[in-house]
Amino acid sequence: MTKGLLARKLGMTQVFNPDGTVAAVTVLEAGPCRVLDLRTPERDGYRAARLAFGPVDARRLSKPRLGEFRKAGQEPARRIVEIRDYEGVEPGQELTCEIFGEGELVDVTSTSKGKGFQGMVRRHGFGRGPETHGSMNVRKPGSIGATDAARVFKGLRMAGHMGHVRATVQGLRVLRVDPQRNLLLVHGSVPGPKGGVVVVRGSVKQRTKKKG
Repeated sequence: MTKGLLARKLGMTQVFNPDGTVAAVTVLEAGPCRVLDLRTPERDGYRAARLAFGPVDARRLSKPRLGEFRKAGQEPARRIVEIRDYEGVEPGQELTCEIFGEGELVDVTSTSKGKGFQGMVRRHGFGRGPETHGSMNVRKPGSIGATDAARVFKGLRMAGHMGHVRATVQGLRVLRVDPQRNLLLVHGSVPGPKGGVVVVRGSVKQRTKKKG
C-alpha cells in the first residue's frame, strides 16, 4: 500500500548509531497532514489522496482554493499535493510521521536548489581547454554542429539554467522518528533548500544485500 506525507526540510545534522558509527541525516518536519479529498477511479479515473500541509492566512489564498477547504470543512493550508494509489485513508483524517517506522526505506521528492545561468563546465561537467599561452578555448564548448548542416541540432548540452528541477532520491532509510515534534531523520541528503517542502513516500524499491 502506498503511503506518504508532506514535510519541511529543516537541515542536516548527525546521529550516532547503536554500533558507535556516525550517520549524516536530514531532519524533516513531517506532517501533520490532513486528507483534503480522495480521487476515485469511478469519478476521476484514478486513485489518489490529496494531502494539505502547513498553516496559512486565508487572505493569501485565491477564492477557488479557499472554496476547496470550505467545501471540505477544513482549515486552509499552504500546500496541497496528490499522492497516487493512496488507500486506507478518509477525508479529514490527520496523518503524522508515525506512519513511518525506524529502519523503513522512503523516497523523497522535492525541487532542487536553483543555480542560475551556468556554463557547460559546471552544468554538464565538460572538460576545459588548455590554459597555455595563446589559448582562446579555456571554458568554451568547442564545435556545436556538423560542417554541412548549417544549423545547431536540438538537444545539445549547452549553457543555460541549472537546477530548480523536480528531483527524487530513492531508498533513504529512516533512522529516527520523533512523534512529539513531528520529525523524521532520514539517512543522507534530500534535494531542495532549507525550508523547502518535500514529499516523503514509502520506497518503491527494496535494497538487497549483495552476495560476496
